[in-house]
Amino acid sequence: MIAKKSEDIQNLREAGKILASALQHVATLVRPGVSTAKLDVAAEKYIRDAGAVPAFLNYMPDGATSAFPAVLCVSINDEVVHGIPSEERIITQGDLVMLDLGLSYNGLFSDAAITVCAGACDEKGTRLIKATQEALAAAIEVAKAGNRTGDIGAAIEAVAKKYNLSVVDELGGHSLGLVPHEKPFVSNTGKAGTGEILSEGLIIAIEPIFTEGKPDIFLDSDEWTYRTEDGSRSAETEHTVMVTKDGAEVLTRV
Repeated sequence: MIAKKSEDIQNLREAGKILASALQHVATLVRPGVSTAKLDVAAEKYIRDAGAVPAFLNYMPDGATSAFPAVLCVSINDEVVHGIPSEERIITQGDLVMLDLGLSYNGLFSDAAITVCAGACDEKGTRLIKATQEALAAAIEVAKAGNRTGDIGAAIEAVAKKYNLSVVDELGGHSLGLVPHEKPFVSNTGKAGTGEILSEGLIIAIEPIFTEGKPDIFLDSDEWTYRTEDGSRSAETEHTVMVTKDGAEVLTRV
């Protein structure tokens, strides 16, 4: 959406603030022996206690055959996105755990994700997470009014190349605001100076997704979870930002 009303902008800022805090809270609970369902319960409680509403619970986008059954997406290791929490899925030492969370506040939506390591992390895992964080920072740097979506994709792709990692180009960022997902699609690959123009006030989620192996992914039998085809680990970092003439205002930063 294009945010024009001051009331909408304030609600978007508050939504982002609540979301950032909720995500950081859930991240502190990630440790070996914890079920992913426990993280989901904690996320829902935090969001509702803050006066917001979970965005993903029972969400059913176009083309889906079933609604998402949880508040939080928890994707571990080779799970790329949309992992469904469960009591049976127990986090183990060294797991790369991607937490993706969305909410609405007074009808305005925000979306963010982080990848954390459960317990001690190996060097490659630390490097993979760091690369997605660096890619997000590079993308935010070019997300200003008058630039294009291709500038964002090119910035992300350059960081992946630097780290010799693969970009999951089948998935990417998106606009949001009045609903959880809107156009334009914000690809994690691209050519600078191409794509849709970033208009002042545009609200977008930027979400670099890298893998240690090949970029190919497939949809699991639960019809929500995407996994890497070669079993390699994946990581993602995501912020919701508002495009301005002076740059991007990060709405989901603590």
